[in-house]
Amino acid sequence: MTRLRCAILDDYMNLALGIADWAKVGDRVEVKVFNEPFASPEAAASALADFEIICAMRERTPFPRAMFAALPKLKLLITSGMRNAALDMEAAKDHQVVLCGTQFGRDPTAPLAMGLILELTRNIGRENARMHAGERLQKFVGIEIEGRTLGVVGLGKLGAKVSGLAKAFGMNVIAWSPNLTPERCEEVGVGYATKEQLFSTADFITIHVVLSQRSRGLVGAADLARMKPTSYLVNTARGPIVDEAALLETLQQRKIAGAAIDVFSVEPLPVDHLFRKLDNIVLTPHLGYVTEEGFRSHYSQMVEGIDAWLKGEPLRRLA
Repeated sequence: MTRLRCAILDDYMNLALGIADWAKVGDRVEVKVFNEPFASPEAAASALADFEIICAMRERTPFPRAMFAALPKLKLLITSGMRNAALDMEAAKDHQVVLCGTQFGRDPTAPLAMGLILELTRNIGRENARMHAGERLQKFVGIEIEGRTLGVVGLGKLGAKVSGLAKAFGMNVIAWSPNLTPERCEEVGVGYATKEQLFSTADFITIHVVLSQRSRGLVGAADLARMKPTSYLVNTARGPIVDEAALLETLQQRKIAGAAIDVFSVEPLPVDHLFRKLDNIVLTPHLGYVTEEGFRSHYSQMVEGIDAWLKGEPLRRLA
């Protein structure tokens, strides 16, 4: 029997084959792993032209309408997570591609957001690097986060989780999002603020809204200009939610104390990006969901999803 071809995309750390049991579909599917990002959409289309199944890791490889049109053999696309802003859902439907996802057991992004706040305020990574470099004495003076105000943009599951962690550190928490109500804030136990109040009063601002057409550029130059010179911005949501050019200018001119950014408009972040030249920004390569437990869950569910689709019973359909 001729086996179908399955592409596993963007497995940067070469984990996919060892962390899930692909032998469950090995008699029906031939699997190929792509460890590196594609150089261009054209390169992606060329490399994936002969695959009937694609397993995508979040939004690392975009699938706009043109990509679906370039892949006539594609029948099933499974993405990690149940939401992927880089997939053109209507185009997939028009090209009769079945879209499925995987579910998170729990989301580790909230602890990462707090870790970034601790790095900004206590310089753990910088002092570690200096110790390993042979520096004898410490260089950075930290600041305490207890008693300071955290402004949370987006009070869904993740925003609420971050709020709880921040309160455990003794922080005051306020929140805002376009549809947020005082009742939801009361339910979570945080203060309700307008957008203007949040950006002008918070010591730390952390982003936890979903990327959509409505939220692109939600945090713009005017919002950054309202921030205090002693305040920090943290983004572990999606890069395009924050106006990247405006943030770069704000940091270059040192209008705020700093930022910690885990997500970018273009990922991986280009090696010549000006963010890499700044000393008042903490950069991480989209670590929010990158855990052993998370990858094991996603890839195992991908195997499960392929098996179910082959039997005519797709699981966790997105559309």
